[in-house]
Amino acid sequence: MSIVSLLGINVLNNPAKFADPYEFEITFECLEPLKKDLEWKLTYVGSSRSLDHDQELDSILVGPVPVGVNKFQFTADPPSPELIPASELVSVTVILLSCSYDGREFVRVGYYVNNEYDNEELRENPPAKVQVNQVVRNILAEKPRVTRFNIIWDNEQGEEYPPEQPEMEAEDVDDEEVEEEEEGEGEEDEDEEDDIEVEEEAEQDDDTNTAKKAKDSNKDATQSEVEDPEGPESKKRKLKDSDEAEAEEIDLENDEDDEEIDLVDEEEVDDDEDGREEEADKEPTVETVPTPQDTTTASASEPEP
Repeated sequence: MSIVSLLGINVLNNPAKFADPYEFEITFECLEPLKKDLEWKLTYVGSSRSLDHDQELDSILVGPVPVGVNKFQFTADPPSPELIPASELVSVTVILLSCSYDGREFVRVGYYVNNEYDNEELRENPPAKVQVNQVVRNILAEKPRVTRFNIIWDNEQGEEYPPEQPEMEAEDVDDEEVEEEEEGEGEEDEDEEDDIEVEEEAEQDDDTNTAKKAKDSNKDATQSEVEDPEGPESKKRKLKDSDEAEAEEIDLENDEDDEEIDLVDEEEVDDDEDGREEEADKEPTVETVPTPQDTTTASASEPEP
């Protein structure tokens, strides 16, 4: 357990000119009496490519430290622009505020610092030589990055975990940031690969289901052919036979209608003939009556008795 706990840091003059000093108000809590002082140090990272440009702006010893909550103000000089590469003077960099006890660092706070020109024209068209008096800095105080380390205090025994920290080097912070960015990119790549694998598996499942459905449909078609050995040609013949049967039924019905019509015509003809016979029967019969001449002739021709 850490005997000293950092409670808060307040950046006082922010934003400010590049040449203005750094001012911080630091609040911490001490749980037990300390035999030695606390060392606070501020480091400016001049380049992200080399440690040779890092500058230790200032360091102070705070002590003796009483038990309880303590607050003090830490002021540090600005960095020397001559020690910073011209290409990285007007850019984003990092400052590191750290605290150590008995030469062992137990807390480190990092801030991003944005250095830019205070003139819009200079920002759009920067001069070949950096005009330091026109550069302003802005510390991103709302987003500090705090790192804590376990160390051995006065009344503790055993090995430190992690091991004793060497002098603070800005490269460590940059390496940690690079590693975290690489890990983040690796995780994103893994997520993308997982998504691609899931999509490929889904496509394979779709293809498998499609092939299975096609196979099942072919199987059903084969079974239907096996169950119906007659095949499509026999079905066509059946349909043709059924059509012919229907046509014959229609012809038979038509023949029956024709026969009925013929029978009706014959009956009408018979009725006409019967009517004619009856009319013939009704005509008066003419009987021939012999005339008197004929009677005389007949009587004259009769033989004599």
